[in-house]
Amino acid sequence: MNLFERYLTLWVFLCIIAGVALGEFFPAPFQWLGGLQVAHVNLPVGLLIWVMIIPMLLRIDFSSLRQVGKHWRGIGVTLFVNWAVKPFSMALLGWLFIRQVFAPYLPAEQLDSYIAGLILLAAAPCTAMVFVWSRLVNGEPLFTLSQVALNDVIMIFAFAPLVALLLGLSAIVVPWDTLFISVVLYIVLPVLIAQIWRKYLLARGTGALERTLHNLHPLSLLALLITLVLLFALQGKSIVAQPLIIAMLAVPITLQVFFNSGLAYWLNRRAGEAHCVAGPSALIGASNFFELAVAVAISLFGFESGAALATVVGVLIEVPVMLMVVSLVKRSQGWYEKTSS
Repeated sequence: MNLFERYLTLWVFLCIIAGVALGEFFPAPFQWLGGLQVAHVNLPVGLLIWVMIIPMLLRIDFSSLRQVGKHWRGIGVTLFVNWAVKPFSMALLGWLFIRQVFAPYLPAEQLDSYIAGLILLAAAPCTAMVFVWSRLVNGEPLFTLSQVALNDVIMIFAFAPLVALLLGLSAIVVPWDTLFISVVLYIVLPVLIAQIWRKYLLARGTGALERTLHNLHPLSLLALLITLVLLFALQGKSIVAQPLIIAMLAVPITLQVFFNSGLAYWLNRRAGEAHCVAGPSALIGASNFFELAVAVAISLFGFESGAALATVVGVLIEVPVMLMVVSLVKRSQGWYEKTSS
């Protein structure tokens, strides 16, 4: 991990402070930016999300799908956790903590919105940071690449129906047209653009692709931080009024990371997979595509919604929580290999 990625939580905290302060002292420009919408899609955020997502998708090699059969047990475990367990476990944890445990301390009018944000956060598996996590646990690179490519293909078709189903089960009305536009804008088009661009760069040699990825990476992180400043500038008043909201939203997110990573790790051991597959499987099973979640939450519910805030809390705790999972996976390798032999 580079310096920026390692201290992502610090940068997010600084963005919270900067955004709240700017929104307090200069509210008019941020209200104007928040109002630049077409079909419920905020134009500045749409541009920033593309700058975030497309460089990540450039790393995806869909030809690696040919490798899926080599580690079919690990692939099966990860798919089960990503698509059949994680979104539903997050919906359950959201109901338990937001509607029950923390309900007396949260604004009643935002409860549904907070749960919606948590569901959006869990409904799509991570695309970019999992390569970092996989390297840190000495994961099998071909497994990681093929698993991420397969998840991206599934996400194109499954994200919208899954979100609509879970929001409907939570009695939250979702505008299908806005959800469909969000999927096209933030999944389908970025994937197409990234793959066309990738093909063009590879035609000039792998060095051209590596140089482009290296140059784009800082822009991707910068776009994320600018989006957070904009969001917190519009969320500032509610955060200042109830600063513990962020801590309360972090509880179900943290619990679902440990639950899903532990489940994937254990299932891989039961299936007899090697540790170099089980490690990245556990991390892919637990991590979230938070850039997509932030974009869709803003499109569906608006900048000042609890849904947008909940997805940003996911960004805030992503690195420290996932590094804890990385540490647990590495420390338990001896136990894993002993008990799975």
